[in-house]
Amino acid sequence: MNPMEQMQVFSRVVETGSFTQAAASLGLAKASVSAAVQKLEARLGTRLLHRTTRRLQLSQDGQLFYERAKDVLAELDELHGLFRQADTQSLRGRLRLDMSTGVARQIVMPRLPELLERHPELEIEFSSTERRVDLVREGFDCVLRIGPLGSAEAGLQARPLGLQPVVNCLSPAYLARHGEPRDLEDLRQHRMVHYVSVLGARSGGFEYLDAGGQLQRLIMAGALTVNNAEAYQAACLAGLGLIQAPRVGVQALLAQRLLQEVLPDFRPPDMPLTLLYAHRRQLPARVRYVMDWLAGVVIDHFQADARPADEGFAAQPQSGP
Repeated sequence: MNPMEQMQVFSRVVETGSFTQAAASLGLAKASVSAAVQKLEARLGTRLLHRTTRRLQLSQDGQLFYERAKDVLAELDELHGLFRQADTQSLRGRLRLDMSTGVARQIVMPRLPELLERHPELEIEFSSTERRVDLVREGFDCVLRIGPLGSAEAGLQARPLGLQPVVNCLSPAYLARHGEPRDLEDLRQHRMVHYVSVLGARSGGFEYLDAGGQLQRLIMAGALTVNNAEAYQAACLAGLGLIQAPRVGVQALLAQRLLQEVLPDFRPPDMPLTLLYAHRRQLPARVRYVMDWLAGVVIDHFQADARPADEGFAAQPQSGP
C-alpha cells in the first residue's frame, strides 16, 4: 500500500472511529487497515492514534495530520477529475448519502435512474433512516436533513433547500368511527399516534402555531408510540389516530384519499429541508455535482407541489417523522 493509500485508510479510521468499520467501508481486511496505519506512523516517525481496548483517540500530531490529509485527498481527487470535465460520463467513484424515508421514496429515488444513467461509473451507498447519522464519523458525503438542525450539526456546512409544510392527517376509517375534529377543544376526545426519536422519551403531543405565530403543544391521548416514519404513517392508515407529517411523505396518500387533512388552521411550523456536508477546502467534483443534482431535484419537487392539483403530481417529521 503506497503512502497516499495509507493516508486514505488513516482518514477513514478517524472518520469511522474504528478499524473494523473503516475496513468494512473500504472493502479491506481489518489487519490490512491496522498495518497501513502502523506503516504510516513509522514513515512519519510519530504516533497518530492512541489505541485502547475500548476506543481510538487522535494524538495531537494525528489531529494536525488528519486536518491536512482531508485537504490533500480532496485536492488529489479534484486533480484526477480535471481531464474528465468535458466528458459528460466522466464522474466516477463512490458516494455515501443519507436522508429520511419520505424524502427518499417521494423525491429522490424516482429521479435516481437519470443520474446513474448519465454517470454510470458513480457508485452510491444510499442510507434511508429517521436516525440522525453522524455525517463525519460514519463517512457520509452529504445528508438531506428534514427538520431543525441541532447542536451536533454546528460544525457542518448547511445549504437550505426550502421549507416543507407539515399537515395533520387522519384516515377515513378513523373519521368514520370518531368524526372529524374541528377545533382544539375537539382534540380532547381524539387519539394521536405519538412519535419519538428514542423509545422511552416523552412525546411532545399535538403541535400548532397560535394566532401570534408561537409554537404551542396540546397533550393528547394515544395508545401507540413509534420511532419510525413508516410505522407512524402505517398506524394512521390503520385508523389508530392522528399524525402530523411533512407533506412530502403523505402527499400521494392525500391525493388517493387514503388519508385526509384535518385542522388546517392548526398546523405545526413548516420544517426546513437542508443539505449538509463536511467542511472541506475543495470538495471532490462528484460530491459537488451530486449535491447540486439533489438540490435541483428537491426544488423541482417543491415547485411541482405548489402548482394546482391538475398540473402537478400526487404527492414525515423529525420531531415527528
